[in-house]
Amino acid sequence: MTRTPGLMVPLLGLSLGLALSLPRAVATDCGSLGRVEQLAFAPAARTRWLAPRFRAPGPLDSLYGTVRRFLSLVQLNPFPSELIRALLNDPPSVKTDEVVRYEAGYVACAVIAGLYLLLVPITGLCFCCCRCRRRCGGRLKTEHKAMACERGTLMTFLLLTTLVLLIGMVCAFATNQYTHSQTGPSVKAVPETLLSLRGLVSDVPQELQAVAEQFSVPQEQVSKELDGVGENLGNIIHNRLKSTVYPVLASVHSLGQALQVSIDHLRALNATSVELQEGQQHLGAPLQAHREYLLTLLQESWCRGSCQGVLSRASALQLGADFSQVPSVDDVLHQLKGVPEANFSSMVQEENTTFNSLPLLVAMQTANVVKDLKKALAEQPEGVRMLAQEFPGSEAASRWSQALERLELHSRPYLQEVQRYETYRWILGCVLCSVVLLVVICNLLGLSLGICGLFAREDPSHSETKGEAGARFLMAGVAFSFLFAAPLILLVFATFLVGGNVQTLVCRSWESGELYEFADTPGNLPPSMNLSYLLGLKKNISVLQAYRQCKAGAVLWKVLQLNDSYNLDKHLDIKQYTRKFQQELQRFKVDVKDLDLLTPEARQDLEALQGSRLEKIHYGDFLVQIQKPVVKTDMEQLAQELEGLALAQNDSALRQQLQEEARELRSLYQEKVVPQESLVAKLNLSVRALESSAPNLQVNASNILGNVTYLKGELPAQTSLILRNATECFLTREMDYFSQYVAWVKEEVTQHIATCQPLSVALDNGHVILCDMMADPWNAFWFCLGWCTFLLIPSIIFAVKTSKYFRPIRKRLSSTSSEETQLFHIPRVTSLKL
Repeated sequence: MTRTPGLMVPLLGLSLGLALSLPRAVATDCGSLGRVEQLAFAPAARTRWLAPRFRAPGPLDSLYGTVRRFLSLVQLNPFPSELIRALLNDPPSVKTDEVVRYEAGYVACAVIAGLYLLLVPITGLCFCCCRCRRRCGGRLKTEHKAMACERGTLMTFLLLTTLVLLIGMVCAFATNQYTHSQTGPSVKAVPETLLSLRGLVSDVPQELQAVAEQFSVPQEQVSKELDGVGENLGNIIHNRLKSTVYPVLASVHSLGQALQVSIDHLRALNATSVELQEGQQHLGAPLQAHREYLLTLLQESWCRGSCQGVLSRASALQLGADFSQVPSVDDVLHQLKGVPEANFSSMVQEENTTFNSLPLLVAMQTANVVKDLKKALAEQPEGVRMLAQEFPGSEAASRWSQALERLELHSRPYLQEVQRYETYRWILGCVLCSVVLLVVICNLLGLSLGICGLFAREDPSHSETKGEAGARFLMAGVAFSFLFAAPLILLVFATFLVGGNVQTLVCRSWESGELYEFADTPGNLPPSMNLSYLLGLKKNISVLQAYRQCKAGAVLWKVLQLNDSYNLDKHLDIKQYTRKFQQELQRFKVDVKDLDLLTPEARQDLEALQGSRLEKIHYGDFLVQIQKPVVKTDMEQLAQELEGLALAQNDSALRQQLQEEARELRSLYQEKVVPQESLVAKLNLSVRALESSAPNLQVNASNILGNVTYLKGELPAQTSLILRNATECFLTREMDYFSQYVAWVKEEVTQHIATCQPLSVALDNGHVILCDMMADPWNAFWFCLGWCTFLLIPSIIFAVKTSKYFRPIRKRLSSTSSEETQLFHIPRVTSLKL
């Protein structure tokens, strides 16, 4: 079979397209499954997470700094490591002289407080006895020139002392109230801190269990995506194969239509040929008779006109084409008998429907595998399930919890006692501050009334009651000062001794890190207080280093060195779990045998066409005869010429014969020749159509049969390959969800659950509670109260001295010209002299 270049191009294009489209179908794009969602995991709730505490800046901060500097002068000795170690490990071995030597500054302050406690009350008692005998204090006996200067100086110092007392009293009141208000929350914060420390390790297994239960999040996500995996895989297969299947089905549909048209033309060709042959058999004899008869008529001698011209045309009155010479197509028709047996349009539509239902078909075929996958998915990996049970610190956590629980229980009674004694101290502080306030009020009233009395002496009719009242208020302040000096100094020293030692012994060494160094030094702490022992660790850990690491946000595994005893990666290894999931996923299989592309009937039609030798028909022989006229002469024109010739005849008989012959020729032409010419035109159309379509039809039929046969064998393999690649993409996608879980667990365990930051927060909070919230205001209170207590001494002296100037003077200067005498002239005394 000879193929023209124009016919080879579509064949090569279709074959090349088919060959290239199938390998491309293998390269499955994982993006067709959609984007991987970001899973949302619920973080493990730490119920006892400790919030950091801090003291907000306030107006008393400068006072706190002054008190700390004062205490640093009182206690110059360094941290007593040897003394504390002996006290913790062997209390009876502690020597008193060592304690006194360390507390030398406090001993000196105790001596000063003792002297104050001894001398001030004795002085007050002596002053009281002296006043009762009217030998001490009293009033001025005589006036003198420097009296105004002395009086002004004394009043100024008394006023300044009183103002300083007032400031100290206000600060004492404020710090006393602030200390009392902070004691309750601080005491309550101690059990909370201990409880948080207790939960630091003891809650880790429960939190790990909560984290392990979050494995259900990727399980649910994968299970949800498994519900539609069959249809998704079917869509992928459909999308990858449609560029191959659709063109083949389209070519089958086109070939079916072309086959039907060609068969119709072939049958028309055969029928027309037979009909033409039969028509020629019936047409030949009449033509021959008319020809001979016309030749006889036109050769008569009496024929007038252009008889010779008509004679030559009449002599050509015979058949032109001989359709008995065209080749027979019976063999081809026999080969194509019953073709097309298949309805190609219906078949292609059905195959399209079958191919388009591939996603549903895949979903149905993979339903059982999905069911088994969900069953395998419901299991939990062994390592994840044992994440909390195999936590190595269970025994240490129990010991840690028990130690903190004992500490918490033992501390509660002491904390209650602290609150009770703090209430007593607050009441006593309020009372003694009120006493200082009374002294301040007495001094201010005494000064006010005394000054008013001094100015009233200019009036000759004035009375001495204001000055006397001012003096009495000043002496009342003196009496209160002597009376409450002892309880004031006792309260000051008691609070000073407690608060000062807390600041210098605990807070100062806590801030400098000496406490941590002391705890880290082997042998300083008894075994029951050793942190490594409490946590059950084989290696000793540094408290200072652990504190610094915890403060920097280090994880518990790094601080406590648990990597050797607890392999987190091993517990999060889910390879066995995913391998089982992968094995189940590899059971996905799709049967595409229902996708035939050609039914047996259609295949038989194409095979019949392929073996029919339709393209071997000699269509040129048909065209040779078709190109010939049915009758060699134009019968219509011949009839017209006969009619014209008949009019030219003189012989009526000849004229009638010619006219009759013209009518018969027209009748024969209309009855026989015109139908023959129509059949020739019909035959020409069929021959032309078959001549142009038969080669392509045969080639396309052979090509489609080859492609369909190839696809029939390749589609299952290609479908399996696409399915395998798609399932690998699906497996990678689903494993990503489990990878998200593993990454989240590692972050949660190492940065949140297993972080020891609460330990550093608890220590910092302890420092804030003890030092910032309790010790600082406590020390500020005794400092202000001590300030007031020692200022009572100059207040007493200035009040006693000043009161003399407010009482009436018994005698005045003899010089009446003195401005001073005139200024302080007392009429009552003058009248007595007169």
